[in-house]
Amino acid sequence: MEPILQLNDIVTSYGRIQALKGISIKVFPGEIVAMIGANGAGKSTTLMAICGILPIDRGEIRFKGRSIQGMPPEKLPPMGLCQVPEGRRIFPRLTVDENLALGAFYRHDTEEIEKDLDTVYGLFPILKDRRRQHGGTLSGGEQQMLAIGRALMSRPQVLLLDEPSLGLAPLIVQKIFDIIDDINKTQGTTILLVEQNANLALQTAQRGYVLETGRIIMEDRAETLIHNPEIRKAYLGE
Repeated sequence: MEPILQLNDIVTSYGRIQALKGISIKVFPGEIVAMIGANGAGKSTTLMAICGILPIDRGEIRFKGRSIQGMPPEKLPPMGLCQVPEGRRIFPRLTVDENLALGAFYRHDTEEIEKDLDTVYGLFPILKDRRRQHGGTLSGGEQQMLAIGRALMSRPQVLLLDEPSLGLAPLIVQKIFDIIDDINKTQGTTILLVEQNANLALQTAQRGYVLETGRIIMEDRAETLIHNPEIRKAYLGE
């Protein structure tokens, strides 16, 4: 099976500081793949490089067999690649309905958009109750649900999730991750997950990559990583 998303020897920099030092990653259709590591390891930078927000100095990024580096970020969602950014980045002055509608801004299949809206409200019933509220009045967990729902409205084949648990209470975090698992299993959406909560990320994913100072230091099945003594000591608090 060919990977749906592939990074080959990616190098990126912030000015003179090299942030990624030759990252290579493969994500296969239908997988959840986790990227774990300490703050500053390069996890979010990797997602920004994939989305074209941060230009790369060297290497190649391929999506569905096509090279996408240098492509404008707004061209990627219509191709099936969409990111839920760190910090949610919803539109606080727009309603829940309006935020979700923006997720389908490039689509013209009105009937299918309505079906997808029903699907999103089925996944997140609380959003349906709040559909006329402004995004800025929602709780942090509800805003995270809205950000994921907005991305789903683009019908992504690959969903990039950047720190979905950030700043949320444990009960809400578990609910978010249950929904991530449901999106993968019921809709077949491939997910690349960047997450500070390494334990939860590896419990949810099939495979994982461990990043340290811009390099991949380990990759394996998630089940193997979660039982690795070095990983447990460094990232799982043991």
